[in-house]
Amino acid sequence: MQQRKLGLKGPAVSAIGLGCMGMSDFYGPADRGESIATIQAALDAGITLIDTGDFYGMGHNEMLIGEALKSRDRDSVTISVKFGALRDPGHGWLGYDSRPAAVRNFLAYSLRRLGVDHIDIYRPARLDPDVPIEDTIGTLADLIREGYLRYIGLSEVGSQTLRRAQAVHDISDLQIEYSLLSRGIEADILPTCRELGIGVTAYGVLSRGLISGHWSHGRAKAQDFRHYSPRFQAGNLETNLALADLLAVAGRKIGASPAQLAIAWVAAQGAGIVPLVGARRRDQLDEACRALEVNLSADDLAALAKVFPPGIAAGARYPDSQLHHLDSERR
Repeated sequence: MQQRKLGLKGPAVSAIGLGCMGMSDFYGPADRGESIATIQAALDAGITLIDTGDFYGMGHNEMLIGEALKSRDRDSVTISVKFGALRDPGHGWLGYDSRPAAVRNFLAYSLRRLGVDHIDIYRPARLDPDVPIEDTIGTLADLIREGYLRYIGLSEVGSQTLRRAQAVHDISDLQIEYSLLSRGIEADILPTCRELGIGVTAYGVLSRGLISGHWSHGRAKAQDFRHYSPRFQAGNLETNLALADLLAVAGRKIGASPAQLAIAWVAAQGAGIVPLVGARRRDQLDEACRALEVNLSADDLAALAKVFPPGIAAGARYPDSQLHHLDSERR
């Protein structure tokens, strides 16, 4: 497995990471046994970056990962955890909390659920508008000195917040959506990351399955986030699936599946970018890992950029209610 370094002062991790969210939440039911087998298969394949959030399944995802890692060498795995999202018993959303006391509380529960004595990369899931980012980063820096954390990351924040955070403590990476259908970070956020020496862990590289080559009409059920996602709504969906068809055509020319081509494109955007793949099954994981075998020429990249220019996707990447919480979307 190839390695990439997250930022100037972040950890070296596998060239792709495994995002475990869908094993516990947002995409409908998942098979527990298959989820654990997939995490372990990822480790066997050389994937060292495992990403989760303490609110994925209200702790279920962390416990799942903890079980999968029980028989593994803890120090060979880089565990990345998002914190701060507040949920109610009905799985609804109550906002975000990044107060110093709350950060310590969230961390204590995550350590117990994961069964570890430290977390490698810890990051607020979203910017808390009521807490200065300097206060949150300062607390995380204290927790590094106390031995509970190794690195600090951020998620879905804009350039101004990146600069303010970096002034307090080195930031290893920004976790943010980046794909052929979501290229918004290229205008300002990605250049800022490069200027500051901050890596990028890119999620949504398959646009939640939309450009995977496996999506079909009617798959999103009521318990699936995609049932509410603007890009999966009637009208938008047809436009986006037509783009997915174009990706499939491009993939056939170089012997790659649409999913492999989409992952390879993200990986080709820079050595400091690590795509996160949300595989819930071993067959999906195997397909994703083979993306590392796809070598894109300058002509290939230029052709894809022409077919998928920034803003080509139909529909926003989140519903309006969730876009409101994205510091990365503020202009």
